Amino acid sequence: MRRSEQRRDAVFALYQHEVTGRPLADLLDDSKPFTRELAESADANRAELDDLIGRHAKGWALERIAPLERSILRVALQEALHSEDVPAEVAIDEAVELSKEYCGADAPGFVNGILGAAVGEPA
Repeated sequence: MRRSEQRRDAVFALYQHEVTGRPLADLLDDSKPFTRELAESADANRAELDDLIGRHAKGWALERIAPLERSILRVALQEALHSEDVPAEVAIDEAVELSKEYCGADAPGFVNGILGAAVGEPA
């Protein structure tokens, strides 16, 4: 299974966890190690990631962002900021592609804008 498919699976696990309240561990039962690590680390760093998203989603409260888009943003930021073997540009590109495939027409630009600003923010 390609990494892009595992990223998608991590996004959907986080999305289902948020929407249904099912335990993340149950949703990741049959997942590959990369998927599990990415979803679990994004969930563990949720407060930090949500703070970044909220600061860069100009005019949007975090709660107004669709749950699937929030999950895409969280996974991408987790990788971009905390993964040494994945360039930030790759994480952003993968997130934009997921939003093109699974979200509304305005989502790719929205996701790209937030991620570009958040990743470009000085440490």
